[in-house]
Amino acid sequence: MMQFVLKAYGIDDDADVTPYGTGLINHTWKIVTGGKEYILQKVNENVFKAPENIAHNIRLIADYLKQHHPDYCFAAPIASSDGKEMFYLKDEGFFRMFPFIPGSHSKDVVQIPEQAFEGASQFGKFTRLLSGFDVSQLKITIPDFHNLDLRYRQFCSALQEGNKQRIHESQDLIKQLNGHAAIVSEYNQLKQNPHFKLRITHHDTKISNVLFASNDKGICVIDLDTAMPGYFISDVGDMIRTYVSPVSEEEVDFEKIVVREEFYKAIVQGYYNEMKGELTGQEQDHFFYAGKFMIYMQALRFLTDYLNNDMYYGAKYYGQNFIRAKNQAVLLERLIEKEKLFTGKQQCEVKK
Repeated sequence: MMQFVLKAYGIDDDADVTPYGTGLINHTWKIVTGGKEYILQKVNENVFKAPENIAHNIRLIADYLKQHHPDYCFAAPIASSDGKEMFYLKDEGFFRMFPFIPGSHSKDVVQIPEQAFEGASQFGKFTRLLSGFDVSQLKITIPDFHNLDLRYRQFCSALQEGNKQRIHESQDLIKQLNGHAAIVSEYNQLKQNPHFKLRITHHDTKISNVLFASNDKGICVIDLDTAMPGYFISDVGDMIRTYVSPVSEEEVDFEKIVVREEFYKAIVQGYYNEMKGELTGQEQDHFFYAGKFMIYMQALRFLTDYLNNDMYYGAKYYGQNFIRAKNQAVLLERLIEKEKLFTGKQQCEVKK
């Protein structure tokens, strides 16, 4: 398989090919040949039903940045020998290749607040530079990806139609999550609010999607498969969800789940520094809500999958998605405990 893909990009099959990164969706390899380095990815068509939509979006974004912000470091896909942005191999799927940015590296975990600040700055910068882009030109690569209203309705459906035994065992967690349904109501209100704008947002702002230089300063964002129209709360919320706790959603010792205040402040400051000229006043008042929005949605999705017999995320052991859901529910509670600290006048201080 690999020899046909490499040939499509004019690379000899004796190139050094090694798995790269820790991404869970696409398969990724690093290619080294003739002193040059590349990143090769196979698109996961179980997640991205129309890979051509990804290619369409990235092409438009690349063209816009090249015209309006030529100094921005953007790793645009390399065309295959037949001039296409993706190479299709029968029975294998779609592949695309990117240049490897020399001297760059990525991180799997946010270890210090400065890294959170750099990550937030890069995602904010990405959206800011594209502020003049007509978002209606972009395709939706994952429909309803961050539609909290839909996720809540799917959760309610699972309560009616899911595994009865699992529903019975999950009653305490179900009650806990239903107790936060006001987060859904607020989401539905802001969708109707003209002060909340649709912008090009990344939608997957984990730290591994930021490239860093050797001095640990951010270079750019990568993996734009989910770049599409959205609200800023998706990007800020996902950073809060994945940066503020020292442990991941897989942690079974819930005592280790805490909200590190300095990391939260770094996210808000980094993103706000880039986006303060773009965000409306009402949007700026919703930084804290962004965290609740994303953590709550992920808790719902994990529990919904557990009640539906792990059909979406799968499970390496019985109850894994229940643990994930409980983990996120605990993180949500820990965040809400900080609400008075991070809202109102105190929020303005955080953004300075």
